[in-house]
This record gives sequence, C-alpha cells and structure tokens, in this order.
Amino acid sequence: MKPLIGTDLKRFLRDYKRQHRPAVDLAALLQSVEYPANVGSIFRVADGAGMTELVLTGITPTPPNATIEKVGRYKSLRIPWRYEADPVTAVQDLKARGYQVVAVELADTAVPYHQFTYSPKTCLVVGHEDHGVTKATLAACDAAVFLPMYGKGLSLNVHVALSIVVYHILHQAPQK
Repeated sequence: MKPLIGTDLKRFLRDYKRQHRPAVDLAALLQSVEYPANVGSIFRVADGAGMTELVLTGITPTPPNATIEKVGRYKSLRIPWRYEADPVTAVQDLKARGYQVVAVELADTAVPYHQFTYSPKTCLVVGHEDHGVTKATLAACDAAVFLPMYGKGLSLNVHVALSIVVYHILHQAPQK
C-alpha cells in the first residue's frame, strides 16, 4: 500500500465521485458562527462534501477574510455562499426553496443525528460556538438533531459537528 499523490490522487477521487455521487442536495446555514477559523473549516467541508450553498448570517464573518481563506484553502471561491443578516429570514427563504431545515443543536426535541430521516434537500443549521442556535432560529427550523457525547465534554467544535452530520447524510443517501 502506498499513499496517492498528484495525478494518481486526482484520478482516484474523480473515479470515486463518478461511481458514488449521492442523490442529495445539502446546504448549511451558519448562524453567528463567530470565529473565522471555524468558517474557513466549514467552507472546506462544504467543498469536500459537494454542498450546494452556504448561508452566512448574523455576526458570521464573510469572505474576503485572511483567516477564512487560509483555513478554508480558498474554497470560498468555489462554494456558492451568501450573507443574510437575519437567520430567521434565511431559514424562511430556504424552506420556500424546498429545503428541510434541520438544526444541529442540543434541544429538548432533538434526536440523535443517526436516527433522523433527512430529506433529499436538506439545510443544516449550526450556531455560535458558545451559545449555539438561538431560540428564534431554532423555532423556525423543521427539526433538530444532536451528536451523543460519551465523555465529559458537552459538545464538539461547530465545524466538527457539522462535518459528522454532513457525511452521515451523504453516506445514507441513495446514489445517482
């Protein structure tokens, strides 16, 4: 076994994508994700997962931003994104466009992320690193999912939590 680099790596990933394209339209809404490093990481995850859109709201920093670009490896130039000041307005717009809007949040009606049935057109909502998704935004969402925590920590970093749920959805979705 040897690691793939250069042209071999590009061919490997290209061939895999052709054979395993999930039939799902994924977007994400960042509700006041404050730290540019997290935003950059989410742009990178969005690119890796083939997400269709990122919606940045509230106090979420937007490109161009040196930290977002460095951490995200300039994926903000590849992933469609937009800014909407009010996250509730953004949720309403996404619903009007046919998205099921699901908060990744510890909430009283949240279910474990791996037990939820996601729509083929899903937008995941993540919130501020310390405060999470606001009550108003949560109320506008269709549902909430959470990641079970088995250690002493109560949550994971926002981009890590989003990544886990995104890749779970991709791998449970039917193939095109």
